[in-house]
Formats: sequence, structure tokens, C-alpha cells
Amino acid sequence: MYEPIRTKSVHTMAAAPEIPHRSREQELDIRLAGQLTALLTVTDELHALATRTHGGAPQDAGPAAAELATAAERIAEQVARLSGGHYPLRAEPTDGGTPARIEALQQRAHTLAGNALAVATTRDDTAARELAAERMAAHAAPRRDLATA
Repeated sequence: MYEPIRTKSVHTMAAAPEIPHRSREQELDIRLAGQLTALLTVTDELHALATRTHGGAPQDAGPAAAELATAAERIAEQVARLSGGHYPLRAEPTDGGTPARIEALQQRAHTLAGNALAVATTRDDTAARELAAERMAAHAAPRRDLATA
């Protein structure tokens, strides 16, 4: 009634030794590094906007800019750790810091930190989990402040 299968199984081909495969841990490392790199890009953007609002000079920047600079360095260190010692390329911030743009960046950073937290929890990476949770809280605070204003 049924015709026999005449081609090789897809599952057999996927298990072929000549095709390189990554372990689940390697895949999670790559995914976590990607989430943290995206968070780093948004953090750099927010840092540039915070620096510009305080005169443009790093020494004139307010406490928010200093905190964002520290956070960006910590995120870059985690990405380097996950990427075999290779520090990520840093994005060049764009111009324009309207309140709506800053709010959108804060929301994006909060979402990315949440994604990183989920992957770090799955990976059981304590350092990345703590950093992601800290960044989530930091980016949630400005959103709460805007909601109560």
C-alpha cells in the first residue's frame, strides 16, 4: 500500500560526522553573547545621550552617564568571557535624544536584559544572570518614573 522510502533520512544526514555541530552549552553561550552585545549597543547609545545632555564632556556627565559607562564595561567583559576573550565591537552612537527616543531605548534595554536573564538562567551562568537582573532593574526604574510623572 505504501511505497518504501528511497532517499536517506534527514535525521541520518544531520548526524553525519563531516557536518560540524555545537553542543547545547555552546549554542547558549552564543545566544547569551548575542543578547548581551545587543544590550551593550543600547547601553552605549543611552550613555552617549546622557553625556550629551550634560555638556558633552565625560567629566561633566551626571551620575546616570557614569553608571551607564560602568554597566557597558561590565557587559563587554561578560561578552568577552563568553566569546573566548574577544571583546565586542562597540557601536558608534547616533544623534538625537528626544524624550520619546530615550524612553524607547530604555524599554529596548529592559527587554534585552530580560532576554539575557532568561538565557543566563537556562545556562546557569551566575555572573551573567546577576548582571542581566541588575540591568533590568536599572532600565525599569526610568520607566516607572515616567509612568508616575
